Parts: sequence; structure tokens; C-alpha cells
Amino acid sequence: MCIIFFKFDPRPVSKNAYRLILAANRDEFYHRPARAADFWGSNNEVLSGLDMEDGKEGGTWLGISTRGRLAALTNYLQPRLNHNARGRGELVAQFLTSDMDSLSYLKKVSAEGHLYNGFNLIAADLSAEKGDVICYYGNRGEREPVVLAPGTYGLSNALLETPWRKLCFGKQLFLEAVERGRELPRDALVAQLLAVLSNDEAQLPDPAIEAQGREYVRPILSKYAAVCVRCPDYGTRTSTVILVDADGHVTFTERSMLGSDPTRWETTTHEFRLQS
Repeated sequence: MCIIFFKFDPRPVSKNAYRLILAANRDEFYHRPARAADFWGSNNEVLSGLDMEDGKEGGTWLGISTRGRLAALTNYLQPRLNHNARGRGELVAQFLTSDMDSLSYLKKVSAEGHLYNGFNLIAADLSAEKGDVICYYGNRGEREPVVLAPGTYGLSNALLETPWRKLCFGKQLFLEAVERGRELPRDALVAQLLAVLSNDEAQLPDPAIEAQGREYVRPILSKYAAVCVRCPDYGTRTSTVILVDADGHVTFTERSMLGSDPTRWETTTHEFRLQS
């Protein structure tokens, strides 16, 4: 389970406005090994966390490159998993290191979507010269990927903008934080967005999440009904905020759980400018 909120405007009117504001939580088993976000690759141009589970090493859930390529993944809630399916994290890593544009890449992925368990994939080309392009594909939805219009979106473990109560609740908090952030320094906006991602108020009842996960035990589903998920051995392990301003300056802030202790966290920030 994961959740992503993002707002993009390729040509903001104000020089102080952001082309992209993204806030995301990664929910995972606490014992699953992963590496915190850092630069990797032959030229140190890709920034992301990395999955270190045996057989799925090198996959990731969210990342951005200095060339302006950004990708983010959520799983689609489904009762039965195919344990022989390919690792979904490779979909993000491959885009971040490829030369394909976002729409062409997602068209390629859509032809191979049946090889994976359910997923949603956001892929973006961020270019001040050509204009930012953000595309979406979910292998449990339409057969073709779509190019998104500028605006604000929410994505959890159903298709894009599926109105789960926690998604609607979190999206409203996100919009309020973004609006307040117009008059705030960058660090203050990041703090506001991290506070949104830390909200653990369960949004119940939610018939939509219960219908999609009907073969799950209901008490387990109720634990997933908050922006920040907290269970004894599973929950929100990483919160990430990405800001891209009008000049292509990127601020990537990650708040990650230390080990498997939900009371101990570490926050790191990476900053760089997109290559023109």
C-alpha cells in the first residue's frame, strides 16, 4: 500500500511557484530490506531509494534523475498475488535509466502489463524547454496510458483518482498545505507536506476499499484506511517530498524509518538543478 499526491503546472505564472509538488508515502513490511534514497548509476544521475530484497534488488518505488525523468509506482490492491510475476519495482528503475519519452515507455509497459501483479505507474519528462509531460498507466485499468492535464492528482492502491476516503481526505490536506505554502519558505512547505503524510486518522467506513479488497480480513483493511499506515509489522516506512521550481531546481526530501522502529526516523534532503 502506498499513496501519492502531486500537483503540476509546466508553466507557472509566478517565478516563485513550483512546476511540480509531489508528496508520497511508501508502505511496506518493516523487515523488507531497502536502501535510503541516494544517487546511483554510472553517472550518479538517478536519485531514489532501492529495494534490496533477494530477487528484486535494484527496483524502486519512486525516483528522479538529473535529466528530468521522474517515476513513481503504487501497487494495486488485489487479494491474490502471482508470486511468479516480475518485480514491479523494475518498472521505475528502467524508466529512470532509459532514453524513451514517458508516453512511449508507458506504451511499452502496457504491452507487458500482464507479466506483473497489479500496479499504477506515473512517468514524467520534466523539461523547461519542451514543457513538462506527465503520463499514467495502470494495468488494471484502460489498455492505453494517458497524458495528464496540468492539475492536482491523488493515487493510492486503486486506479488514479479512485475516490477512496483516505485519498480524498489526504488530497484535501495536500491542497491546503500547498495553498499555505505559497507564502512560506521552501523548508516550511516541505514540513507542511511531511505533516500531511504523517496523518494517521483512519477514514472509515470506506465501502470502496472494502469492495476492492473484499477477500481480505476487514480488520486488516481498516488499518490501511489512513494516509499514514501503522500496523505492528507493516506500515509507512518512507515519506518523500519532491519540489521542482520554475528554474528547474529540485528539492528531494526523504523521511525514513530507522530499522523497524516506527518511533525513530531520519530526514535527509538532496538538492540539484535539472540538466537543460
